Amino acid sequence: MRTQTTSHRTDSAQTQTPLRRAVGTGALFLFILGDVLGAGVYVLVGEVAGAAGGAVWLPLLVALLLALLTAGSYAELATKYPRAGGSSHYARRAFGPFMGFLVGFCMLAAGIVSVGALALGFAGDYLAEFVSLPVPAVVVFFLAALALLNIRGIKESMGVNAVATVVEVGGLLLVIALGFLVIARGDADLSRLTQLGTAGHGPAGAVLAASVLAFYSYVGFETSVNIAEEARDPSRSYPRALFGALLTAGLVYVGVGVAASAILPTPRLAASSGPLLEVVRAAGIVPPVLFSVVALVAVANGALLTGIMSSRLAYGMARDGLLPSVLGRVLPGRRTPWVAVLVTTALSALLALTGEISTLAGTLVLLLLVVFASVNVAVLVLRRDQVSHSHFRIPSVVPALGLLSCLGLATRVEAATWRLGVPLLAAGAVLAAVASRRARTPSGNR
Repeated sequence: MRTQTTSHRTDSAQTQTPLRRAVGTGALFLFILGDVLGAGVYVLVGEVAGAAGGAVWLPLLVALLLALLTAGSYAELATKYPRAGGSSHYARRAFGPFMGFLVGFCMLAAGIVSVGALALGFAGDYLAEFVSLPVPAVVVFFLAALALLNIRGIKESMGVNAVATVVEVGGLLLVIALGFLVIARGDADLSRLTQLGTAGHGPAGAVLAASVLAFYSYVGFETSVNIAEEARDPSRSYPRALFGALLTAGLVYVGVGVAASAILPTPRLAASSGPLLEVVRAAGIVPPVLFSVVALVAVANGALLTGIMSSRLAYGMARDGLLPSVLGRVLPGRRTPWVAVLVTTALSALLALTGEISTLAGTLVLLLLVVFASVNVAVLVLRRDQVSHSHFRIPSVVPALGLLSCLGLATRVEAATWRLGVPLLAAGAVLAAVASRRARTPSGNR
């Protein structure tokens, strides 16, 4: 009887929603691709080279395979329960309001901190190539502009993302093309592509350490489940968009890794905070300032997409009774969660303006691993919850391997991150206990 009731509620969510269903497969693909190919790629290659050696492409490929494991769980749950709230909603259905809040807290914290950090990144060195402005003023203006775009509508936001993603991908394809031009004229060293190992690691250890770094470059796909409720046909479009975007990003990353490693000596690549800019300089064909423009677009797009995720997650948690109901208000006409947008943007601005982003950034990885582990378990627990509409289903071995990959990656998290992350998770657990008690009261249930 409980399963039949749940199925009816799920089917209603499939067909009716206060949000506007305006996202097609193409727009969803570009959303995920734009979020994965974010600002991190512009520093990623150097970090991976420092951990792996010259064969940068290999850990990028291994990391793609690890990301696809957890992506399979998201594909099943997002098509089975296509609604805002994403990971938090899945955890709540599988484990109850306590875990629902804790997982949502981890995602919200990661998203809000990420947007704040990206706002600071936008106001930093790349913008300084063109104009010198006070950082606080740039942060406030930048976040306010993104919030207004978010409130205006998901269709408009997806349009901006489509253009920005084309710019991002175009810039990375340019790096790949420049790399192969340098290889063709005989100025590259292809032997570096097979060099594995560093002073601190042998070949196997180097690949593992570098794959952990590279894995973080693929996170971002998980934000897309929060707009499944705004997709026209999530059961059909979401798996195609998700796996297509991840595979596309993987191919681009591997190409960038090959180009960068072949052109630049590994020590120079590892020491650079702007490795792709070094590739452009080494090629000597394209003005390096072009990459400042591409980087600004990438940072802005990453902040826009993460802001959309954070606001939809807060909105979904409010509908589940895990956050104040005011966050579930939708703007008439525009049908966007305007209160959730304003609150999450304000928190991101506060973090950016206080300058404490650097102390929290290291916890993002730990928070996301908690989320990913819960999703991989939830997809198995919720197999007993049958729904009548068709949805994607992943073989059970995939989420099991996804869980193992999360646990393995957690063992590679630095001790300093654990010292900061554990108190944050403890605070989330206390808030989760309060929220779960409130959700179980007659007035708090949804």
